Amino acid sequence: MQKDKKQLLIDLFESWSKEQAVRYQALPPSGSNREYYRIESENKGAIAVFNPDSKENRAFIEFTKTFYSKGLPVPKVLKEDREQDIYLVEDLGNTTLYAYLTQVRSQFGFNEDLKNIYKKVLDKLVIFQDRAGKAINYDYCYPRASFDKQSMMWDLHYFKYYFLKLAGISFDEQKLEDDFNIFAEFLLESNREFFLYRDFQSRNIMLMDGEPYFIDYQGGRKGALQYDLASLLYDAKADIPEEVREELLTYYLVQSGKSIKFDEEKFKGYYYGYVLIRIMQALGAYGFRGFYERKEHFLQSIPYAIKNLKYLLTKELPVDIPHLKQAWLQLTKSKKLEQIARSKKDLTLRINSFSYKRGIPVDETGNGGGFVFDCRWLNNPGRHKEYRELTGKDRKVIDFLDKQEDMKLFLKQTKKLVENAIENYIERGFVSLMVSYGCTGGRHRSVYAAEYLAAELRKKYSIKIELKHREQEFLQ
Repeated sequence: MQKDKKQLLIDLFESWSKEQAVRYQALPPSGSNREYYRIESENKGAIAVFNPDSKENRAFIEFTKTFYSKGLPVPKVLKEDREQDIYLVEDLGNTTLYAYLTQVRSQFGFNEDLKNIYKKVLDKLVIFQDRAGKAINYDYCYPRASFDKQSMMWDLHYFKYYFLKLAGISFDEQKLEDDFNIFAEFLLESNREFFLYRDFQSRNIMLMDGEPYFIDYQGGRKGALQYDLASLLYDAKADIPEEVREELLTYYLVQSGKSIKFDEEKFKGYYYGYVLIRIMQALGAYGFRGFYERKEHFLQSIPYAIKNLKYLLTKELPVDIPHLKQAWLQLTKSKKLEQIARSKKDLTLRINSFSYKRGIPVDETGNGGGFVFDCRWLNNPGRHKEYRELTGKDRKVIDFLDKQEDMKLFLKQTKKLVENAIENYIERGFVSLMVSYGCTGGRHRSVYAAEYLAAELRKKYSIKIELKHREQEFLQ
């Protein structure tokens, strides 16, 4: 890109919004080369995307237009510049299904509310697969137009080289390759005339006002119904209880059966095969990102996937693949993988200040958001002209808030709560905790409180503390 990337994205936003951009925020990186930014003007906002893979951009944009025309809840494409590999989409907020799931389950377990949300997701999945799938132009698919044998072998080799080998699992290369071919041929016998979303999992589903919205389907292609269902219900860190999986599987069969004809027993026979190939694809990604690239987040997903694999070994597949089954069995007994599950990592505490006008900060680790403390009831320096353009890091504002008895008591109480959590998390081997202080503008009280907490905890604990003032990320 000849122009500065940031300026290109801002220019695209201002061309669409007809307003000057006042805020530009990089969003947490994903497991791809795509880069996401939230850009806002006084009255409008959008998510700006840069992706150097132009064919992937074309697939996403064209699929989105089709899905949108079919009434599916996907982010509307607002403006695009394909020559620069950038585009704008509707901002769907910060809450993924995974983050919501984690937060609710920590308090109430996998309750009826969560089940009902998953049922809404499954209702939409049927529309993606059938009605919208019939309208898709599969010429836009990238890198393959269908989840065919070539696609399957890519995933199986990814699993072999980036997980089995890096995890230290021994196998006979030729016999395993023979089983890969047999397994792929078995899966190819299923009906593969539907749209396959490819990465249909809880981090690619957003929630707004209790309703699901869908992102990251640029890898979509033709394929079997079972694959996306397997991706959702066996999403590793979502760790859906087995009895809930069975209930949701039954629900899907009933709902999809209203518009799609299939034999339920045959469907289930292929279903567990697709669950296994999806788990192997995910393990390949965890191995590459975790073992090879040393990204801790991906290693944390491995024990959940192995737990799922152990359960699936109790299921009988109508195909003879003894060497592949032996590799799976070795994974469930691997001392190296057990050590990953048991190992205690250092705790990282993330402290944020923010404005409630723009919502509570997203938890980049996917652990549900932690503590959120509301500073809006406290005396606001921003109401005084002499402090209005300053922040909670400026000496005049600090001196003002230092004199507020309510602020002193508030900080004492919130600090004690966080300290209790830190000590509990260290004892239990948890690796991430987030604390957010919010106020009206995210400029004075919340900044002051976040700075205070970070300074006090650094004196007491030898943990990693990251401090971020979200609303100070103004354009330069």
